[in-house]
Amino acid sequence: MTTYLKPFTFHNGVELRNRYVMAPMTTYSANPDDTVSDEELAYYEERSYGVGAVITACTYVIPSGKGFPGQFAGHTDAYIDSLRKVSQAIHKGGAKAILQIYHGGRQSPRELVPNGDVVSASDTIAADGGKARALTVEEIQEIVKAFGETTRRAIEAGYDGVEIHGANTYLLQQFFSGFTNKRTDEYGGTLENRMRFPLEVVAEVNRVKQQFADDSFIVGYRFSPEEPEEDGITLDHTVQLVDRLANEPLDYLHISLGDFRSLARRYEGEKENRIKIIHHVIDGRVPLIGVGAIHSKKDALEAMETGAELLALGRELLIEPHWVEKMKAGEEVITEMDMTRDHVIPGQMMRMMQSRPGWVPGVK
Repeated sequence: MTTYLKPFTFHNGVELRNRYVMAPMTTYSANPDDTVSDEELAYYEERSYGVGAVITACTYVIPSGKGFPGQFAGHTDAYIDSLRKVSQAIHKGGAKAILQIYHGGRQSPRELVPNGDVVSASDTIAADGGKARALTVEEIQEIVKAFGETTRRAIEAGYDGVEIHGANTYLLQQFFSGFTNKRTDEYGGTLENRMRFPLEVVAEVNRVKQQFADDSFIVGYRFSPEEPEEDGITLDHTVQLVDRLANEPLDYLHISLGDFRSLARRYEGEKENRIKIIHHVIDGRVPLIGVGAIHSKKDALEAMETGAELLALGRELLIEPHWVEKMKAGEEVITEMDMTRDHVIPGQMMRMMQSRPGWVPGVK
């Protein structure tokens, strides 16, 4: 346990004060104009005093990519001041601030995107059961550039890094998945072609980093290991993607899991712990962030055995905002939500939790 409470240094020389990070969680609580709300700023600051880094809720890089109501935006320069308020709130507690950037693709609610025009890798079913249309090559390139532009805004807004969101069935994953990508051009078909869009985003984000920041600016990538659909992502596919990503100029990879204990399902190798499999593939080239159902000290000790260099805390930081500080002090932590306590959680987020007992926002 003490090892994970000690400082950790990335390959680029940036040091975190410990190996715990706050996982990205959607708050649904931005202002009506998609600027960050005061409630969100208080929420981030409250949780910034213990963890080594805070990864924000995802911010969309282009209007067609908005995926949630009450989501703060980063798709024009007009939002730089809003973004800066978030990084400053996180820095107040001494944590590094990492902005998660993404496009919702077919998961974007129709009423939240311009003209109700929901897009994806191919013509497919949208989250509302309607149609999502295939992006043109020109539109793909526009989105690649948008990821770069939002990275520039993050740099100007004082963030320590960005996390490219390639998980949770959003647009980057939709291109990688054979379930949602039925293209026959250079962005579809073979696994290599289905990797093209995510890898182009990584390259563009790093190009912008080189132009506007220095090596201390962190770039991470988040991915989901498997999909349940027959022609969806298998862990064998993900192993190949991770192997490619680990050779890119990235500072970390971040697996998206509901439980760190979960085992491989569709995988030609031994059906062991997913994090252990991925960690073995990476083989020290970049740090791996593990995540999923880490609540108690016992959970944390067990999660460390996966080999992940860093561990992300999501739901537990809603339940216990000062989890890391209490662990460091040897104090007991609560592991179940007590709705009578003041958790410094934005109102809309809390109302959703109260309306569905036992539910807390998923890690995004």
